[in-house]
Amino acid sequence: MEWLLAVLVLLGLGVFVLPRARLRYVLSQAFPLNYSKILRKNLPGYSRMPTDLQMQLKRRIRQFLYQKTFVGCGGLTITDEIRVSIAGKACLLLLNRESDVYPQLTHVLVYPSAFVAPRTQMNTGGVVTHTNQGLSGESWSDGRVILAWDQAAHNPENEARGQDVVLHEFAHQLDSETGSTNGAPDLKTAAAYKAWSQVMEREFSQLLQAIDSNMPTIIDPYGATNPAEFFAVVTEAFFKKSQDLAHYHPALYMQLRNYYQVDPCDWI
Repeated sequence: MEWLLAVLVLLGLGVFVLPRARLRYVLSQAFPLNYSKILRKNLPGYSRMPTDLQMQLKRRIRQFLYQKTFVGCGGLTITDEIRVSIAGKACLLLLNRESDVYPQLTHVLVYPSAFVAPRTQMNTGGVVTHTNQGLSGESWSDGRVILAWDQAAHNPENEARGQDVVLHEFAHQLDSETGSTNGAPDLKTAAAYKAWSQVMEREFSQLLQAIDSNMPTIIDPYGATNPAEFFAVVTEAFFKKSQDLAHYHPALYMQLRNYYQVDPCDWI
C-alpha cells in the first residue's frame, strides 16, 4: 500500500507541477519575430506602446496561445496571423493588472466571416419564435468565444468607426468572471463598485437619451441594449477612440482607465 500511496502522491504533484513548469518554459522562450510583425500590422498602436507594455503584452500572448485552443470553422484554416492577432487584442485588456489570462476560456472559434446563431424568443403571450441571427462575435459562458475573422482582422472601416469585435467579446469575458455578466467586472472593493455604478448608470442613461433625441454620440448605440453591452462597447471606445472618449466623457474614461490600468491616449 505504501508504494501505491507514493504513486498517487507523485501523480498528484504532476497534475499541479508539470503544467506550471511547461508554462514557465513557454514564457522563457524568445518571442518569434513573425509574431512581432503580425502585431505591428494588425494591432494599431502597438509600435507606439512603451517598451514595458510591449513586453507585458508579448508575455500574455505567449500564455494565451499556450493555454487556449483555436478552432477554424466554416472551412477556415487557423494561421499564426489569426492566432496572434486575436490573442494580442484580447491580452491588451490585461496589461498592468494582476489577472489570470482568461481562466474560464478554453476555446476560440473563428469563422471566415459573419456566422449564423440560432435564437429563441418568447413574447408576452408565451409564443415562442425561432430565428437565425448573423453575428460577427459572441462570448459564451461555457469557455468559448466565437469570432468572424474578417471583422477581427485589421479592418480600416471598423477602425474608422472605433469598433473592434475582439475587444468587445473579451470585455464580456472579463465581465463574466464575477459569475454574472452585468456590466460590472471584478473591481476588488466596495468603494470601486460604488463609483463604477454611479458613473456607468449616468452614462448609460445619457446614451439612451441621446438615442431617443437622435443626438450624435461617439458611443456605439448598441451599448444601449443593456449594461453588459454598454461595458463592452465603451471598452471598444476606450481603446479605439480614446481621445474622443476622454474629451466628451471624462468621468467614464477615468473609470475605464482605473480598471484597465492603462491610458491609451498615450500611445494609440
